[in-house]
Amino acid sequence: MTTRTIGIKEFRQNISKFAQQKDVIYIVMNHLKPIFKVEPIDEDQLILEKFTDQIDRGLKDAKKGKTTSSATLRKHLNL
Repeated sequence: MTTRTIGIKEFRQNISKFAQQKDVIYIVMNHLKPIFKVEPIDEDQLILEKFTDQIDRGLKDAKKGKTTSSATLRKHLNL
């Protein structure tokens, strides 16, 4: 993965071009000061984070007593 620094004006003018490059991390600068970093999303990591969030929500619901019976779940899934 390559890292490049670019100015905020260049970033705004070419954002769609930068979004298509999957192997470059951009450090966006404003008056020689870094203001943010733009990097490609790792799809596997994104899926893992979503799955982890769903498990956390499920555990919180279970602690609050919000549960569903297996019979209701089977009916919902048409099993």
